[in-house]
Amino acid sequence: MERRQVTEIPPVRAEVTEHRLIERECGGCGALTKGRAPDGVAAPVQYGPRAAALGVYLWHGQFLSRDRACAAMADMFGCTPSPGTLAAMAKKTAGAIAPALDAIITALIESEVAHFDETGFRVARKLAWAHSASSGKFVLVTVHARRGREGMEAAGVLPSFAGIACHDVWKPYDGYADVAGHALCNTHLLRELAAVTETGTAGDVIWARQAIDALLELKQAADAAAAAGQDAIDTEVLEKQGRWLRDAAAAGITLNAARRSTLQKKRHALATRMRDREGDYLRFAHDLRVPFDNNEAEQVIRMSKLRIKVSGCMRPMTGAGTFCVIRSYLATASRHGISWLDALTRAAGGRPWIPGTT
Repeated sequence: MERRQVTEIPPVRAEVTEHRLIERECGGCGALTKGRAPDGVAAPVQYGPRAAALGVYLWHGQFLSRDRACAAMADMFGCTPSPGTLAAMAKKTAGAIAPALDAIITALIESEVAHFDETGFRVARKLAWAHSASSGKFVLVTVHARRGREGMEAAGVLPSFAGIACHDVWKPYDGYADVAGHALCNTHLLRELAAVTETGTAGDVIWARQAIDALLELKQAADAAAAAGQDAIDTEVLEKQGRWLRDAAAAGITLNAARRSTLQKKRHALATRMRDREGDYLRFAHDLRVPFDNNEAEQVIRMSKLRIKVSGCMRPMTGAGTFCVIRSYLATASRHGISWLDALTRAAGGRPWIPGTT
């Protein structure tokens, strides 16, 4: 017996359900009685929750432009929402997501370790900033006109966060002294050290390479300890590689102390930062809950770059905010095993999925 299977999708067309609300007048008293519309049916003509979810899914989930999302709806389902209607759908869906967003922010505030990042985000032909916070199964993306503390405060996580904050060396992060500790991204540090090996003198190449080797040895030791279920890496390895890193930083400071050129100034600043913030760079080696890098935050924030690549820029700030709310909701739902379309359909119907619920 030979089997051959074909998977096919049958034609799907939108269905229109008409609800007739009959009004009657009492022959005795003249009172008028009218039937009630079903829940969610509030306009003479409207799209249902699944149709709205599909439109938002194509636009903000799969990053089609708004016009192309409307065209796709027409081709696949035979209904053609206008761009304005689709924008209204997205705005309404984002409004319904508010309880889920509150739960996400609360979970991030209570997390032991969280990742933070920010990136440029074109809004109304001006440079705005997308801010991200993430930990485990929870993701928050917000947009603000400012990159620094003002934008971080508006996101609502860092002002109340008491765990370990993983981030790059952007200075405003250091202003939050109530956190349990800061963990600097070592992938960024490795890139800076690699640049020193490519542009520095022979002496610079030596100290930079020594620092790279020490960091990678510590990463390998931390990964091995975590895989083995251990609470910490070997103290001898930690002490030895930590000393090599300190010696490398000291050599970099000495070799570039004159700071005659721009590159010398950069190398001196890098080595000085390595010396002064050794504890933040090596937090991953002292606390295995902390990752080696901040790649988690960079992966989260990358989605906003892709949106701009498709659309060119977001037009109003309110539209950018709607996009960020929906992306936060979808990313968190996905990490909890909830499909995007299911999550959006629930939200469009006024009953959003909320973390911690079924």
